[in-house]
Amino acid sequence: MRFEGRVALITGGGRGIGAATAEVFARGGASVVVCDMDEGPAREVAEPLGENGLALACDVTRREQVESAVRRAVEAFGRLDILVCCAGITRDNLVHKMSDDDWAAVIATHLTGSFLACQAAQRVMVPQRYGKMVLLSSTSALGNRGQTNYSAAKAGLQGMARTLAIELGPFNINVNAVAPGFVETRMTEATARRMGLDWEEFKQRALENTPLRKLGQPVDIANVIAFLCSDDAGYVSGQIIYARGGP
Repeated sequence: MRFEGRVALITGGGRGIGAATAEVFARGGASVVVCDMDEGPAREVAEPLGENGLALACDVTRREQVESAVRRAVEAFGRLDILVCCAGITRDNLVHKMSDDDWAAVIATHLTGSFLACQAAQRVMVPQRYGKMVLLSSTSALGNRGQTNYSAAKAGLQGMARTLAIELGPFNINVNAVAPGFVETRMTEATARRMGLDWEEFKQRALENTPLRKLGQPVDIANVIAFLCSDDAGYVSGQIIYARGGP
């Protein structure tokens, strides 16, 4: 029960890594606010948590919705201890085919959305002099064909995490980023479809490129996030943890 008495808010919590993270926190005793673009998936994750779960619809690109989510979290549970920014989309294309909308949507969701969530959360965390934030980056931050927008956003999140760790550290707030490699989610399956690849073939390619020879699952990343949000990681801040089954 390492999160007993803690309150966590997760953006993009209705599916994939966000949903797995919500479940790990809940098992650890936390109250969890599950935010997603659509309330339906958020409710599916939050309802099994009973009175310790709250589902909210939230478009992270809209400041008023993000600030409302943080406010409702505090109203429901009295405080906010943990923020995990998982909300994300992909709009993959080669640079000469990438539209303005493809660029803007990915940057707004990943980069601006995380900034708005961190800005709103720190207004609660600074006065209570306690907080944990984890931003979800990606190995794509190092560069990946067809992902100029996504790679730029994920690299930006790493810089954001480092900077926030410096600014918020004096208030006992830890900020880190987790950069997964291939993880078996609906988003990666959608990527395979866009590339015209069979899903099983796509997974096999990923498996062959992973030294541990196993595919990442959402709970694998959720466990890393949970460690960074626990007091066991109290002296870890401003770090980027690559979780991809190898170096």
